[in-house]
Amino acid sequence: MFAVIKTGGKQYKVTSGDMLRVERIAANAGETVQFNEVLMLGGDKVQVGAPLIEDAAVQAEVVDQIKGDKVINFVKRRRKHSSKRTKGHRQKLTLIKIGDILETGAGKSKVMAAVGTGSVSAAAVAAITGKSADEAAKPAKAKKAAAPKAEAKAEKPKAEKKAAPKKAAVKKSDGDDLSEISGVGPVIVGKLHAEGITTFAQIAAWTDADVEAIEEKLSFKGRVGREDWIAQAKDLAKG
Repeated sequence: MFAVIKTGGKQYKVTSGDMLRVERIAANAGETVQFNEVLMLGGDKVQVGAPLIEDAAVQAEVVDQIKGDKVINFVKRRRKHSSKRTKGHRQKLTLIKIGDILETGAGKSKVMAAVGTGSVSAAAVAAITGKSADEAAKPAKAKKAAAPKAEAKAEKPKAEKKAAPKKAAVKKSDGDDLSEISGVGPVIVGKLHAEGITTFAQIAAWTDADVEAIEEKLSFKGRVGREDWIAQAKDLAKG
């Protein structure tokens, strides 16, 4: 019987008793590990996973932790500012001996799962914390949220925005309602009052020089003549 397993990003076809070099596994020599990613089982009846075969596994004994052959990487840049770089690398591997091939019962075997050193494995955590592999594999319980303090700090009341003081409305006795002139709104009325202009008669008596001066001072830009304030003021002054 044979099986096709996946470990370290590679696939291997194995049978019981095979010696195999795989990507480094977080386990010590003499320990038994279990490969749970089984893609295919062959024998009297061939089973193909989709992508894995449920509850199937391959067990193996860790023989030794070894390194692969040295690989030299040489780079040379032939330019004005030339450079050379040489790097050597030896891949970390694990030598294993294939044992039992389980068609079912992988979840009940209680054998440590084969986990690569590129991941945070249960064996690695166990080595650091002193816990068993099974305890280390269990997800950590979420910490309880800290109890709120008995006396919550009283929130400072937000400072109320002080409303801008409104300009005192001009009484009828103090002058005319200049907003009756078409094109004169409350803002313009306030500006005119600030200049001492409170009656229709004052606007009706404006000369060209007065109009030019008031438009320049209050940035009306030709508004007095365009909307004919003087004619409107004369009509309103007559009542």
